[in-house]
Amino acid sequence: MANTIQIAVRTLVEHVYSSGSIDSRFRSQSTMLEGTRIHQKIQRTYQESDQKEVYLRADFPIKDLIFSIDGRCDGLLYRDGEVIIDEIKSTSQHLEYLGDDGLPVHWAQAKMYAYIYAKDQHLQEMSVQLTYVQEVAESYYPYAKLLHDHRKERNESSKQLVFPFETYRSGQRKLAGGVYKTISDEKSLFVKAPTGIGKTISTLFPALKAIGEGHVNRIFYLTAKTITRTTAEEAVGRMESCGLCLKYVTITAKDKVCFKDETKCQKDYCEFADGYYDRINEAILDIAANENCMNREEIENYARKHTVCPFEFSLDLAYVADAVICDYNYIFDPRVSLKRLFEEQKKSTLLLIDEAHNLVDRGREMFSASLNKELFLQLKKEFKTVNKVIYESVSKINSWFISLKKTGSELNEFTLEQLDEELVLLLNHFKEEAEIVLLKETSPTLLELYFQVNSFLKIVDLLDDHYVIYGEKNKNDVTLKLFCIDPSKLLQKMGKGYRSKVFFSATLSPLSYYQDILGGQDEDYLLSIPSPFKEEQTDIFIKPLSTRYRDRERTKPAIVTMIHSLVQNRPGNYLIFFPSYQYLLAVYDEFIKEFPETNTLLQGAGMSEEEREEFLKKFKPNQPETLIGFAVLGGVFSEGVDLKGDRLNGVVVVGVGLPQLCYERNLIKDHFNKKERNGYDYAYVYPGMNKVLQAGGRLIRSEEDHGTIVLVDDRFLQRQYQDLLPQEWRSFVVI
Repeated sequence: MANTIQIAVRTLVEHVYSSGSIDSRFRSQSTMLEGTRIHQKIQRTYQESDQKEVYLRADFPIKDLIFSIDGRCDGLLYRDGEVIIDEIKSTSQHLEYLGDDGLPVHWAQAKMYAYIYAKDQHLQEMSVQLTYVQEVAESYYPYAKLLHDHRKERNESSKQLVFPFETYRSGQRKLAGGVYKTISDEKSLFVKAPTGIGKTISTLFPALKAIGEGHVNRIFYLTAKTITRTTAEEAVGRMESCGLCLKYVTITAKDKVCFKDETKCQKDYCEFADGYYDRINEAILDIAANENCMNREEIENYARKHTVCPFEFSLDLAYVADAVICDYNYIFDPRVSLKRLFEEQKKSTLLLIDEAHNLVDRGREMFSASLNKELFLQLKKEFKTVNKVIYESVSKINSWFISLKKTGSELNEFTLEQLDEELVLLLNHFKEEAEIVLLKETSPTLLELYFQVNSFLKIVDLLDDHYVIYGEKNKNDVTLKLFCIDPSKLLQKMGKGYRSKVFFSATLSPLSYYQDILGGQDEDYLLSIPSPFKEEQTDIFIKPLSTRYRDRERTKPAIVTMIHSLVQNRPGNYLIFFPSYQYLLAVYDEFIKEFPETNTLLQGAGMSEEEREEFLKKFKPNQPETLIGFAVLGGVFSEGVDLKGDRLNGVVVVGVGLPQLCYERNLIKDHFNKKERNGYDYAYVYPGMNKVLQAGGRLIRSEEDHGTIVLVDDRFLQRQYQDLLPQEWRSFVVI
């Protein structure tokens, strides 16, 4: 029915009974798997007549809404003619820390199940009254009513929504149609759509139409960079101006939104953490009642108003919003992901994965973990006279690392056939002992190492043939790394259960490679959209010089001369991209020495957001003088940057973008060679050329843009690299 609110028992009681402070000094990180084992262990003690995991459901009319409340109780026990609801909760904390009566939210959950069962079975003797259930639902009512009314308005506005531009660009309608069909058919889609086509609006618009048609209830727009999050916000804003009613939240990294000098989530240090759960429901109700756009600025405003942590506030709002704009890791990282999205909610949730080529290395990063000897040695020294148990625990782990260091003999890097079980036992023991200490006292070093060990152990549970375990020596230190070479299986696992996933990028080429490495399946849809721009809009040149490391000093003068000649003959604003910062500085220094009068900009190492914005502001249209910006390939200015019209007249890409030869890249190469794929392409060529295509894609952003692209490397004339160039770049001139 239209006015029915579907809600799980747990969600309801957690909303009504939340209280307390955020305190990250220590919170036990026992895994869900451990909790499941404890549940099963208790359930095995049940009598034959008892039932476990019993599904219970009841409807309660409250004012103009019907609450359909359901869930699974852990146990239904029959003792001496009495029926008992058993709710099992696992905790690594000592029971004294939970108070004499345990947690109210746990009791509330058990009592809700008891009431639902008693109501269904017409039992009088179960000690839960109607008034209690009414109180819980009454407390939830304002929030439920707000969401219910908003969703009616949202769905109607989504149905009425029209494309927010007068016409579709060439390829946009095809992309929008492909996304809608994917959602309708409950499939996944891999899309290569050219830069400048308007991918954001072309994926969001059909997704919002799917909300109006009842296919989707929530959208996650996932990105790797802040600048693409802004583009998504602007796209939603444009559709709002066309009548769309949508509540959307942007999640910004904790260290960027934290109000305090240090990101220390402790109630005695941070007033925004102290009593957070006592105030959060009111804060959510306030912002949800008054704002549709819950971006960083609005979240910070309301967080200050209600004295709540802006980061945790944004996470809680993610469960309220219709659309969430955030980083990949909130869905795909097993250590960070939004855990409260239940399977039922996932079935009506769509994932739009922007600039999906970035998810390959980000996936490897999310599913990998490392530990180094130095941390244990440091803690060993700190705890020598403080705590004997911790001291002995880290001493044993430090000794294990010393023996590891000897394993690799003279090699700086060496692989291990398998993870030593002794180390896993030592780490688990350290974790258990650290928990006991951290419950009573604060130690920043111990806490940091505890979290690192806990994170490492979570990855240990994922180890399979998609991993390589290796050691790396660095002077007196040694690091052990669990390196996820192929993230496909885990990306597929973390994305399981969602209605549809759309992976899109201008440089998802070759599509078969990205479908394979991002966890695609044979039944997925593939879509490649040709560029809407004409070949005549871009002049493509190839300068066949060697940019290989051994030849860089020799060819540097020729590159400097070529750049100067280019801007002399074709004045304007240029971006010159180099494969490394060291190479960039070498050519930049030579260039300004030879041509000091030229107006140049240099990408700094570790630039702040303000410095990046200042860099891009210098690219103004119709400037009287030529401007050359020297930047790093694959860096902040080589993708997601939109310099339309005469703000950018040319791009020079020096090199084919190959990642630096290193141990990890060679491990990737060897792994895929064994799987009868081209390991060198997987490890070096595809990631490298992706950076080249991204950098070149900064140039032509609309049908009116014109400009010049120069590709500097003799390898661009080889078939292997030519096949990866876009069709519109293949009519080139060799200079």
